[in-house]
Amino acid sequence: MDRYAAIFKALSNPQRLRIFLKLAARCLSEGRCETSVRGMRCCVGDLGEDLGLAASTVSHHIKELRNSGLMQVERQGQRIECRISGSTLKFLASFFESATGGNNGKRKE
Repeated sequence: MDRYAAIFKALSNPQRLRIFLKLAARCLSEGRCETSVRGMRCCVGDLGEDLGLAASTVSHHIKELRNSGLMQVERQGQRIECRISGSTLKFLASFFESATGGNNGKRKE
């Protein structure tokens, strides 16, 4: 339960949720962001751009997402690669699946 709580706490902040969704939208199906310099800059430097956040605030939110296990960040020379943690997303999917009884969200009546 502690792991679920940490993930939901990280996503409960609207700015972090927006950053996470923006990163997820920019990433390829295998969870790795574009490998171009532009793609990497978008993944890290521009994640909070349209949110009107200072770079230090974006950095704090990325740290919180990383600490919860939702995101992985790795420095590759001057680039910083961000990845959505596929294993954590699967962990969350199993949570929702078990919460709905494995019926894809359809309620049994």
